[in-house]
Amino acid sequence: MSGVPRSAAAPSGGARAGLVGWLTTTDHKRIGILYLVTTGVFFLAGGALAALMRAELATPTVDVTSRGTYAELFTIHGTTMVFLVVAPFGLGLANYLVPLQIGAPDMSFPRLNAMSYWLFLGGGLTILSGFLSSGGAASSGWTAYPPLSEIVYSPTTGMDLWVAGILLTSASSIMTAINLIATILLLRAPGMIMWRLPAFTWTSLITSLIVLLAFPPLAVVTSMLFVDRRFGGHFFDAAAGGDPVLYQHLFWFFGHPEVYVMILPFFGVITEIVPVFSRKHLFGYTGFVLATIAIAAYSMAVWAHHMFTTGQVLNPFFSAMSFLIAVPTGIKFFTWIGTMWAGRISLATPMLLALGFMANFLVGGVTGVMVAAPPFDYFAHDTYFVVAHLHYVLMGGSVFAMFAAIAFWWPKVTGRRFADGIGRVAAILLLVGFNLTFWPMFVLGMRGMPRRVVSYPDGELTVPNVLATAGFGVLTLGVVVFVAALVVSWRRGEPAGDDPWGGNSLEWATSSPPPEHNFERVPPVRSIRPAHDLRAGAGGEPA
Repeated sequence: MSGVPRSAAAPSGGARAGLVGWLTTTDHKRIGILYLVTTGVFFLAGGALAALMRAELATPTVDVTSRGTYAELFTIHGTTMVFLVVAPFGLGLANYLVPLQIGAPDMSFPRLNAMSYWLFLGGGLTILSGFLSSGGAASSGWTAYPPLSEIVYSPTTGMDLWVAGILLTSASSIMTAINLIATILLLRAPGMIMWRLPAFTWTSLITSLIVLLAFPPLAVVTSMLFVDRRFGGHFFDAAAGGDPVLYQHLFWFFGHPEVYVMILPFFGVITEIVPVFSRKHLFGYTGFVLATIAIAAYSMAVWAHHMFTTGQVLNPFFSAMSFLIAVPTGIKFFTWIGTMWAGRISLATPMLLALGFMANFLVGGVTGVMVAAPPFDYFAHDTYFVVAHLHYVLMGGSVFAMFAAIAFWWPKVTGRRFADGIGRVAAILLLVGFNLTFWPMFVLGMRGMPRRVVSYPDGELTVPNVLATAGFGVLTLGVVVFVAALVVSWRRGEPAGDDPWGGNSLEWATSSPPPEHNFERVPPVRSIRPAHDLRAGAGGEPA
């Protein structure tokens, strides 16, 4: 343990109980749980905003909200799901799991870890507090393009609160990324060489490297926007020599790598789940890791495919890079399919959700290749086709993997078995409801319906919108049933034991829940499946 920071190596003398203990904790497991619970609350808030939008769009006329309120709804819904749910859930899950998976006692910098969480919470509350300000919340879209986000068109305090909240969440993500990188590189158990790291830890490491490259430009561009708004700057004011397209360059230099910040950890989640429920060794481990590294590298060279219609970027180059990044993503599908091939597949809730992830994300990936072609993008740009594509990647992909992760690691975190019967019903409802909600949006996009509009002509756009709203009802029911499964598991779940699924990575080799410093004694690590090796040495796998 040479080179271990003192704060991580020294026991704290026991965690405090009660509310004070949670508010003052530096234990990575408690901080991870705080992240996951907080993102869950933000998810419900963002879902409530989406419900209002779908209720409005069920009819062609404006009859539920006003036009201004609708603009606030889609702005804060997008901001919440991107900045306060999907990306921080992945980082929060890494907070809980990474030290356990590498045999470390805690994160490298526990106090910095706690500060990161509180900055995230403060940033989220700051963004949502815009609804309480005089003039309402931000209403320029979650990308906040100038001139819509400039003081002339968005004079409300809510827009300033949006900027402040984004800066706080950006600082939180950067701190967490630094902490994860230091932890993975410095605190691995003996025998845990880099090529024995679990898939989720690899994706967390590479995601953290992307965060360090992508989030500073976001902090810079939002600071420049604030200077324009409140200090008389003209960075993006074309009339005064500024350039609004500069904002797009800086924002998307963050924004497209951010897509992989929101999906790479969940590639790791699926890659942890599939071998366990296929009862097989992971197929193509080395290829999976190299493909993840390739995605991270390519992600820094595709930002301008969001800007084809500006006429100010080299479309052929960014189109080619966007096509190319699909190749390492496809390699991951070969990893999952090869692992399942001839396996003894068990369709427990985590595996059902993982299969739903694969089906949905495949559609999201294929439609991503479509919009990466400039001629098609000219047609589909800013239509509901793009809305559907985005949600197939992030809702059908990342959020399905979020639910899978909760079901999979629930016994480890709580010590209780997951209510698998209810969970399977939830998984089916989620899959049906999701596709009924978002598949009609491809049709809407092909028929020319622009996104971010509150009304539309009655006719060929009406039926797909009604179907999407009905689908959202089924999707909501699926979320409710999944939450019910968690409640039943928490209140009535049987003791799970240390390793109820027959897991592979090191967290399954300690007690459930883990002790304060994770392991009484770290078992030997001789392969990428140390928990499996430990079971094999003790006489086999659990049923």
